[in-house]
Amino acid sequence: MFYTYILLSKKDGKLYIGSTHDLKKRYDQHCNGFVTSTKNRLPLELIHYEAFLASTDAKRREIFLKGGKGHSELKILLQSTYRKIRYNYKY
Repeated sequence: MFYTYILLSKKDGKLYIGSTHDLKKRYDQHCNGFVTSTKNRLPLELIHYEAFLASTDAKRREIFLKGGKGHSELKILLQSTYRKIRYNYKY
């Protein structure tokens, strides 16, 4: 399986969107400071993930979610989660 995932930085309140073939290992790498783009944004919380059979589908979803239409879709998809974690989504 391949995954597209969303992490929330509890330090700065911003989201990180990525994709991987091993979600647990990649999440551990993020949480232990081994990922350059998130090591200064710890602690992190996994708030959403999607599973795919093909790596290209997971990567395509990651790219889409990082764009304007993807952010709009996330507002709708994760509205309850955003309220629960008090995420102030300003895109």
